[in-house]
This record gives sequence, structure tokens and C-alpha cells, in this order.
Amino acid sequence: MESSSEKRVEDELSHPIMVAERVRSAVDEADSFKLECSEVGKQVDRLLQMLRSLVRLATATSTAAPPLYERPIRRVASEAAKNLDRALALVRKCKRRSILHRVVSIVGAADFRKVLGHLDASVGDMKWLLSILDGGGGGGIVLTLPPIASNDPIVSWVWSFIASIQMGQLNDRIEAANELASLAQDNDRNKKIIVEECGLPPLLKLFKEGTSPLAQIAAATALCHLANDLDRVRVIVREHGVPAVVQVLSDSPMRVQTLAANLVARMAKHDPVAQEDFARENAIRPLVTLLSFDTFVDDPLGHLGKQTIHSLVQINKELGKGARGGKQFATSYSNSYLFMEGSSRGGNHRKERENEDPALKLQLKVSCAEALWMLAQGSVTNSRKITETKGMLCLAKIVQNEQGELQFNCLMTVMEITAAAESNADLRRAAFKTNSPAAKAVVEQLLRIIKEVDSPALQIPAMKSIGALARTFSARETRVVEPLVAQMSNRNAEVADEAVVALSKFASPVNFLHVEHSKSIIEFNGIPPLMRLLRSNEITQMHHGLTLLCYLALHAGNNESLEQARVLTALEGADRTGLPQNIKELVSSAIIHLNLYHAGNSQRMSYLP
Repeated sequence: MESSSEKRVEDELSHPIMVAERVRSAVDEADSFKLECSEVGKQVDRLLQMLRSLVRLATATSTAAPPLYERPIRRVASEAAKNLDRALALVRKCKRRSILHRVVSIVGAADFRKVLGHLDASVGDMKWLLSILDGGGGGGIVLTLPPIASNDPIVSWVWSFIASIQMGQLNDRIEAANELASLAQDNDRNKKIIVEECGLPPLLKLFKEGTSPLAQIAAATALCHLANDLDRVRVIVREHGVPAVVQVLSDSPMRVQTLAANLVARMAKHDPVAQEDFARENAIRPLVTLLSFDTFVDDPLGHLGKQTIHSLVQINKELGKGARGGKQFATSYSNSYLFMEGSSRGGNHRKERENEDPALKLQLKVSCAEALWMLAQGSVTNSRKITETKGMLCLAKIVQNEQGELQFNCLMTVMEITAAAESNADLRRAAFKTNSPAAKAVVEQLLRIIKEVDSPALQIPAMKSIGALARTFSARETRVVEPLVAQMSNRNAEVADEAVVALSKFASPVNFLHVEHSKSIIEFNGIPPLMRLLRSNEITQMHHGLTLLCYLALHAGNNESLEQARVLTALEGADRTGLPQNIKELVSSAIIHLNLYHAGNSQRMSYLP
């Protein structure tokens, strides 16, 4: 990136111009090799003329003209200065001086050939540089190779493309952005060069200008390819990319919004700073708005709650969150759905959205759902913002009605929100109140997936979500425990293990209702499948199973099911194996507790440590 401490480009050019003037004077003073010095002088004259043309370009003060792309100018000017220094040193040796100086300073034809070769290379560099800068005036993309980049042609192509994006006509800018996207897609080295050569600012400018959807799509595609690394995403953030992306997301055609949502997902995935910045710029609102488009059209409330006056008011509160007291319900309900259709700026494209190809609408929703997933990942702030919109109802509705990538992305968003709620009591109490229609709708869909959908990819995040919400369920909510117990018998080992982990959160001592939930797990015949899992060869699965079994023994130790299943014997056998210290302590406590209820059995008492 260009540093604020760098000299102005005019100052950068003044040094080679000064050296070129000195070479011209030295050529005039030469006493030997006059013909060779004359050839050097001709090349220097050509360089001098080009350098002055560059200065005129750099000092042009038209406010309508785009800024000059300076990276290649600085590199070429620096190389030209070195070559002019070589020429000056050589020509000065051709001036008549003392006999000793002539002996020490022997000059040959080979020296002139070498210097002329360097000067010729600089002339070629300057020709190429002026051609790409002139391209900004309508000359188009230049793909010839300057001598300075002969060992690394990618650099010269990147320079040419960036110059066209920054200074070219619209069609050239679109073509150049597409070329940069293609280069960025190839490998990480190309991405690094594009960022180092200051390609991000002109791409972001093209992206947010909004003069052409094709230009925005080309720029967004390039930016998406570049935003797959923490350092590069951090550069986009420093270049004020986050507000630009949110602006485009709020007010652009659907194809552009899809790519903007992809960019949000990429940046949030790789950089927590970008995650926070998107929260500050309120990126959640347009994403939820776009995800909700068409979702509630046929049946705004669907199966998300009974349509009593009370439930409508509750749902309206969840949707609106900003409706002021004193307004009629119909008014606040209408305002809530105005928000669904888009922000004030996004409304400009509502009719276009309604007439768009269904496949494009679907892709936009997939992208928005992924963006919400990445924004919610590990972020309490963003998870809270999603729950403060109508996002929860929308996610539940989509999980209920859709399939494929859209359903998966929405389910993963729910999983991240519930994980944030598990770690944050305030969010848990606010978003997952027992009387919240949004929370009820989400839980209903999670339970439906656990019970009815035979897909580990969906069942596992659904169970993670239910487990994360374990502390929000009352003792009467046994319908939540039952499907988890049933899944302990699932043929898929990962699904069965995740069911054990979720149930452990119900039976854990940190759960206020751990005793009641432990009894429910046993009543739903959870001990036999749990004992079968303990015989698994998978160490992790065995440790999770032991943890749950110990919780059940500690909280419902007098239950006959534990004795019938020979739980005490199983725990004593496990205690003799190598266990992690925390599980070993838990097992020992469970053995002691179970022995309290079976003290008459001397054989079992003998197992006590």
C-alpha cells in the first residue's frame, strides 16, 4: 500500500530529470568516445522528454480527471534514475583530465554497450508507462510487456489493469476488473501482488459508484476472490470497504446485492474486526430484509404462532421492535412489513426484485443467509442484532419450508445465535423467552429436523442448538428431551454422540433444572442406548457418554433403571481405565453416590477406592 510518508510523484520524477540534465552536460564536455557519448545523449534526450511528459500528467489539476495511478510511475522512475546514474558515471570518465585519472578510469566500448542497453530498457519502460496512463484517456488496456517486468509479467498486467480501473473509460474499467478477478482466482501470489500494487481502492470505488451493474459485478467478483485471507480483508477494512459494501447491499440490483452479501460472508469469516465493523454499519438489517423478501407473502404468520389477538401482538413486537406506544396495531404491523420489503434506499429496486428470475432470488437468499451465519459466528453482538429484527422468524420459516443450501445456511445461523445465547445470559433471556413466538418457532423447527429429517448435516447443528438452549427449557418441556434420547440410537455415530452432548447440557449441574431433566432422560429409556455407546471404541464418544451417565447417576441415583442396567459396574470398570482427570473425578463421585443407594451389596462396596 502507498504510504502517507512517500514523496509526491512529482518529487519522485524530479531526481531522474536532474540526473538526465547532468548527463547532457557531461556529454557536451566529453573529449573521448565522442560518438558513443553522443548515442548516450540521444537516449537520455528521449528519456528526458518522456519524464517531462510524466510530470505534466502528474501536475494536471483537472478536478474532473481521475487521480493518476502512481505505483508503476514510482517503480519506473526509480529504475530510470539508477540507469541515468550509470550513464553519468560513464560519460564523466570521457572528460580529459590528468594522465593518472585516464589510467585508472579505463573506458571501453563494452561499457557503452551495457549503459546503452540500460537506457534502452528505461526508454521501453517509459513508452509502456505513458501508454497505460494514456489508456485512461480512452486507449484501453495495454498488455505489452515492459522491460522492467520481463522477469515477472504478472506485475505489468496488474499495473495495466489497475490503471484502467482507476483512470479508464467505463467499458475498459469493467474489462480490467474482470481481468483482475481472473488473476486473483488463479493463485494467492497474484492476490498479494494486486493488493501490494494498490488495486483495492480503485476496485472499491468502482464497486460503490453504482454507475453500472456490470461494473459493480466485476469489481465485487475481484474483491470476493481477494477477501479470503485475514491480512487482505484487513486492508479492505482499512480502505473503508465495510461501509461501501453495506451501501451497495442496501441499494443495488439483485445480482449486485448477491455478490455484496458474498463479500460480507468472506470478510466476516476471515476477520473479527470486519465482523465488528459490519455490526457498527448495521449490515444485519439489509441482509435480513433481503432474506425475508417473499418469505411471508403467502402466509405471513404461517405455522409460527396461533393467530389470536395476543399472539399477533407478540409477533408484531418481535417484528417491529420499534413500534411506539399509542399506535394502532394495524399501523405498527404494516410498518413492520414495510421493513420486510426493504430499507428506504433498497425500495428503489423492489419491482425489479419481484420480476427477477427465481433462481437469482434463491441465490440472493443463499448468500444473505451465509452472510448472517458468518456475522453471527462467535459474535454475541451480531447475534443479538439478528434477534432484534424479524430475523428469527424468518430463519424459522425458511428452515421449515426450504431445502438445500438455503435451509442449511439458515440452520447454521440459528446454531451460531443459540451458541451466543448459551454464553450470554442477557441474550438468552431476551431472545429465547418462553412466550416469544420467534423462539417457539425456532425450537419447533429444530425439533422437527431432529425427529423427522434423516440428514446428519442438518441434525447435528439442530441438536447443538437445542443443547445450547438447554437452560431455557422448563421441566415440563419433556418434548425437547425425548427426540434427543431417541437419537442416541442413531446409526450415525456423530449424530448419536451429538445427542449425548446435548443431553449432557440438560443434566449438567449448571442447569438449574438438572434433576428434573435427568429424571426425564431416564424415563424416556435413555440408559440402554447410553450404555451401548459406552462400549464404543471411539474415545471421544465414550468420554461424552461417561459424562452424561455420571450426571444421571448423581442426580437420579435411586432410580431402578440405573441398577437394572448395571450402571455402577460400568462406572467402576471405566474408573480403572485411563481417563482425563476431570472425567475421572466425575466418575468417582458418581460411584460413591450410587453406593449410597446400594449400600447393602458388599461386593459393590468393595470397589470403592
